[in-house]
Amino acid sequence: MPARALMFQGSASDVGKSLIVAGLARAFANRGLTVRPFKPQNMSNNAAVTADGGEIGRAQALQARAARTAPTTHMNPVLLKPQSEIGAQVVVQGRLRGTAKAAAYQSMKRELMPLVLDSFRRIAAGADVVLVEGAGSASEVNLRQNDIANMGFARAAGVPVLLIGDIDRGGVIASLIGTKIVIAPEDAAMVHGFLVNKFRGDPQLFAEGMAIIERTTGWPGLGLIPFFPDARLLPAEDALALDRPPLQKPHARMRVAVPLLPYIANFDDLDPLEAEAAVEVVRVRPGAALPGDAELIILPGSKATIADLAALRAAGFHIDIAAHVRRGGRVLGLCGGYQMLGRTIEDCDGIEGPPGKAEGLALLDVETVLCREKRLEPLRGKTADGMPFSGYEMHTGVTRGKDCARPFAHRADGSPEGALSADGRVIGTYVHGLFADEGQRSAWLARLQAGACAIVHDTLIEDTLDRLAAHIGAHVDLERLLSLARQPAAPARP
Repeated sequence: MPARALMFQGSASDVGKSLIVAGLARAFANRGLTVRPFKPQNMSNNAAVTADGGEIGRAQALQARAARTAPTTHMNPVLLKPQSEIGAQVVVQGRLRGTAKAAAYQSMKRELMPLVLDSFRRIAAGADVVLVEGAGSASEVNLRQNDIANMGFARAAGVPVLLIGDIDRGGVIASLIGTKIVIAPEDAAMVHGFLVNKFRGDPQLFAEGMAIIERTTGWPGLGLIPFFPDARLLPAEDALALDRPPLQKPHARMRVAVPLLPYIANFDDLDPLEAEAAVEVVRVRPGAALPGDAELIILPGSKATIADLAALRAAGFHIDIAAHVRRGGRVLGLCGGYQMLGRTIEDCDGIEGPPGKAEGLALLDVETVLCREKRLEPLRGKTADGMPFSGYEMHTGVTRGKDCARPFAHRADGSPEGALSADGRVIGTYVHGLFADEGQRSAWLARLQAGACAIVHDTLIEDTLDRLAAHIGAHVDLERLLSLARQPAAPARP
């Protein structure tokens, strides 16, 4: 019996599609159903390594975890990783296909649709229900031709759609009704209802709003979902999450400063630290100075390392970092941040942008040459202090130099990884997910005199997913959603 499927599209970007799909995946999995997430096209520099050796968007990895299944490349067959304002790397079924500017990608989408549908069939073959997430906004009719992310996919695959609006940003009535007005009638016919997300206050006050949307669009309202504040505990995919207000931590004993650069990647590396009550993570945008009282500065990953290095210098962060080191502070470079800490970064083949060579911060005596081959693999081993770690690698580039003779860690096969400065205060590593390991996080907190870690991060994520599932289940009729999924629309021409 073919899997049932239901697609969740947004009336705008960042309406909460990813979290709703994650919550529903956990809710249906808790009922004993075999659930699989699917997102035809994603755009994010926050990615995850899959069990089959590729990469997908971080949100689909979280949704797979919510569904209690291993993530695979077919859950997100097209991943766009921005490298400039108008261009991105194109990852197809987990592997880098090439780079494309936005205009060229619009033409490329037609040839990608068969691969997207192939991945969807593979995911559906082993599932009771597939929860499909759209991308951006369904109302972007200027991008409708050759669309593979929203209505183009829904019609090609014959999957019914629920539309999600975000009341927290305001204008949700106009947003949902406006979507009905601007999309083609054939696309509007794919919509079987709507959800309003992120509501705050008395739901009775919006009862008339729900009724207005229903009368005007002809779509039934299937749920008014209150704001879920614990969403910040789950890994975020969209860089918009970096603008959220920091948690107030009056009893924090350690301050970590993180410069935010334009092409930051895999910033969920910071989540386990931020979840600790003893740690204050200060994210600093260009225009402000890195705090002088930070015990640790972290340079996170980057999708365009040379461009981000230029942005770091333009913001004056290199001056703050040098002063921090002179004061005896510690610096940790993760992936692209590690490359920035070296003497040079060379990109002769234009892997991440225009070909060229850039001077690094010279805090580590290493040099990096970017290459077309990309390492995508889980990683285990021990750091130089003998503490086990687990994480993953996701990078292009080979880093060599004198400081690599003092590796940060050794992989399980004994090979060296990363580099340490002579005094051990500047560290570079390609290991993502380092702080998710309780042993590693405890070692870092102890090293910086902030005590022991107070949380088990995996337990925190699991508990939050269960609470999210219960939260959505209390405000959405899950049986009705399943009944809609049982009745997919007949496939139509996209």
